[in-house]
Amino acid sequence: MYLVDTNVLSELIKRNPNPKFISKLRTIPTDALFSASICIMELRYGAIKRGEPADLWAKIEQQILPKIRILPFSYKEAIKAGDVIHHLYTIGQPIGIEDIMIASIALSNGLTVVSANIKHFSRVLGLKTENWLE
Repeated sequence: MYLVDTNVLSELIKRNPNPKFISKLRTIPTDALFSASICIMELRYGAIKRGEPADLWAKIEQQILPKIRILPFSYKEAIKAGDVIHHLYTIGQPIGIEDIMIASIALSNGLTVVSANIKHFSRVLGLKTENWLE
């Protein structure tokens, strides 16, 4: 079961998505694919930032969101995120708050994070990661 990060989700709306990613995606049952509410926030921000929010957001809503289940950042994830932040600062290797929130959702739900940003996510104790874009 997988939590797909924003940088991997955005591959689905590219003109020429990574063929290795598309092949891998076809082997995964749709009920094993999740993402985080944080990733939706990042996708929305990206659509607005590009200057064509209506068109791009419509594409995201049609091509990405129906294919995955979105998990919220709630109480148990917030508690886990606090633990993760503390650990990362203790070892002197903090990462961005959005990645901490995504990691805490994955950890709380027993999911592997699929991201092109393995460098940051690999710092989170106990988090499984994969990069389907390599």
